[in-house]
Amino acid sequence: MAITRIGNPAIADQRGVNFRNIIINGDMSIAQRGTSVTGVGNGDNSCQTVDRLSFYEEGGTSGEFTMSQENDVPTGQGFAKSTKLDCTTADASLAATEVIALEYKFEGQMLQYLKKGTSNAESLTLSFWVKTNKTGTYVANFYDNDNNRHTSQNYTVSSANTWEKKIITFAPDTTGTLTNDNTLALAMYFILGAGTSYTSGSPATSWETFSGNADNWCGGQNVNLLDNTSNEFYITGVQLEAGEVASDFEFLPVDINLQRCERYFSKSYSQGTNPGTNTWTGTMIARNYDTSDRGENPFLGSFKVNMRTVPTVTIYSKAGNSAKIVSGSTSVNAGSTEYSVSSTQVTRTQITAIQATITGTHFGQAHYTADAEL
Repeated sequence: MAITRIGNPAIADQRGVNFRNIIINGDMSIAQRGTSVTGVGNGDNSCQTVDRLSFYEEGGTSGEFTMSQENDVPTGQGFAKSTKLDCTTADASLAATEVIALEYKFEGQMLQYLKKGTSNAESLTLSFWVKTNKTGTYVANFYDNDNNRHTSQNYTVSSANTWEKKIITFAPDTTGTLTNDNTLALAMYFILGAGTSYTSGSPATSWETFSGNADNWCGGQNVNLLDNTSNEFYITGVQLEAGEVASDFEFLPVDINLQRCERYFSKSYSQGTNPGTNTWTGTMIARNYDTSDRGENPFLGSFKVNMRTVPTVTIYSKAGNSAKIVSGSTSVNAGSTEYSVSSTQVTRTQITAIQATITGTHFGQAHYTADAEL
């Protein structure tokens, strides 16, 4: 296996430093939404499988991927899972303004210790493992959403179908502080293909204003992962840390890793059970005790951890049908006159079944997912 270092080549063992990895779920071990999604593309800018890692597309390319969590990992490094993109519909010639990438988003309040926008700003060192059949030059970059600034670095995949470790150091940025709140401040991208509007310049190895310099954002990228349906791309062990040193990957206990993911996505289903699965396990329950006055019947579900913000809640019946609840053994349409999400908070969700949705003295049951991703 090849190891490539870009920038400062120093490697140190810093296992005594807790939570030095700014990336959550960098080992790709948590996939609450499911382990495989087909037809990813055409504007699917969101988390699809592995938690916190999103597919990103700009410009509306016609190409598509299957995105999945896989067991293919670098040997002897401690990883059990990776994320894979498998091209299923090709687009051999990306238009000038088209981009495909993997994206990771950061809250500003999580990054204050980087001191961005001050004279004491920290460098950032990114390390990760990658495997693909497409050798060539790729780009990893950052976009400062608060200040419209960016920086980028090239890395090279030298050997096809071989796990390679990459280490990239990004210069500090003394311009533009990051907002200290729970909103999107910074985004990181692994570019997998881009049109000439973004590749015709040179990599922005020093931070610069994005406007007027967009051609540098993906400067040097010469790979298009969509150009053939035989293309595939695996990634795992993503670690981002302050400073110019890449330390060994920081493995967290699975329960801690899951709790950190649940700040952004939570579900009533058991872990390992995909939303929409036919199961009673984990459903919220409401019982109508008054057969003469079937009024409001609340379902109350508490999230495992406080979520980043008030989430978007989707309701499922036991059978896995969205926007439905179950009354007794009957699946009932959860229309506007039959249920409402009456008090969703960052700590809990309450769904109220209204009127005759729950009949007689039946129990009403429902699953939920709650999405608070950036």
